Amino acid sequence: MNVFITGGTGLIGQAIIHRWLPEHQITVLSRDAGRVKSLFGHDVACCEQLEAVDINRFDAVLNLAGEPIANKRWSKQQKSRICQSRWQLTEQLSIKIQQAHKPPSVFISGSAIGYYGRQDQRCIDENHQDFYPEFSHDICARWENLAQRAASERTRVCLLRTGIVLAANGGALKKMLPAFRLGLGGRIADGSQYMSWIHLDDMVALIDFLLSHSELSGPVNATAPKAVTNARFTELLAERIKRPAFLPMPAVMVRLLFGEMGDLLLYGQNVYPKKLLDAGFQFSYPDLREALLQLKL
Repeated sequence: MNVFITGGTGLIGQAIIHRWLPEHQITVLSRDAGRVKSLFGHDVACCEQLEAVDINRFDAVLNLAGEPIANKRWSKQQKSRICQSRWQLTEQLSIKIQQAHKPPSVFISGSAIGYYGRQDQRCIDENHQDFYPEFSHDICARWENLAQRAASERTRVCLLRTGIVLAANGGALKKMLPAFRLGLGGRIADGSQYMSWIHLDDMVALIDFLLSHSELSGPVNATAPKAVTNARFTELLAERIKRPAFLPMPAVMVRLLFGEMGDLLLYGQNVYPKKLLDAGFQFSYPDLREALLQLKL
């Protein structure tokens, strides 16, 4: 296949490109052609301007671009950057696909389990409609709606509602591990909030699965089938790196340090990947202990 990717230099983007090479031809949208070359050599083409892309050339489009949601405190300006970095590019891609005389057969576009907003402890799947109205939902709802505009009889759209991606050299663990290695880790508040996670290898595998399974479209929960509470996650991570984790962070401290963004830490969702499992996808790491053991931490 000839595949066009945005966000190809990110954690998930790099991993999926390395999986797809050399089977597929890949073009990455990036303003930093030097970084693309340093990561992938001459095996991956780079395009610096979306306006120059002929979308008719591609069999599939994978849209992973977006300002990291948890890197900075949510000021008004940062909220705008988070939203626009997702919305503008996704809208432009959808328009290109709509206008193409030979559109790609599949458009796989990023989203997040933040779409559901904060939830209680019940297990929810893609059919869940009782969303909590907050910033994370607002981001994802518009993001998904813009991507869905590309859907037609010739193009199916898959929306990746991604959980916490676990990887040895990036993502959430990269931010968490320094404190845990110093013995300063601990549960957040009472630790009862659920964390829906996925191993990077399974994230890559399910994107590959979506590429070839034409029966799948719409929202797809990109999470392992066994979410855990924050307290359990903390326990297993401490066990994995052989460090104590007995310093809980009170909710008041979370709000003081992170402001509104702290809600991502204090509230969660117990998300179940029903669509993938019903379609026959098999997770290599459905259990958190096994996932952490596999990672070189």
